[in-house]
Amino acid sequence: MKKRAMVIVRGRVQGVAFRHYTARTAQQLGVTGWVRNLSDGSVEACFEGEERDVSAMLQWCRRGPELARVDELVEQQGDYTGEYAGFQVRE
Repeated sequence: MKKRAMVIVRGRVQGVAFRHYTARTAQQLGVTGWVRNLSDGSVEACFEGEERDVSAMLQWCRRGPELARVDELVEQQGDYTGEYAGFQVRE
């Protein structure tokens, strides 16, 4: 079963390569979507793929890369759209 999840990650998540590692992890798991920095210092992402792979991405986002500190993960589930061909880092 395929699913979609939108997340906002708060904490020390900018300036620690969070977007880069998110994209790398998503590509390894075969998850599509995007990730971007927000002006308030948080990171927003959209993940689509197999339920187990999206769940693995959400678990990864709760930790982040080594230099990150995740204080909060806000998650919103949605309907799978299949609109993404790969995974992008957005500006």
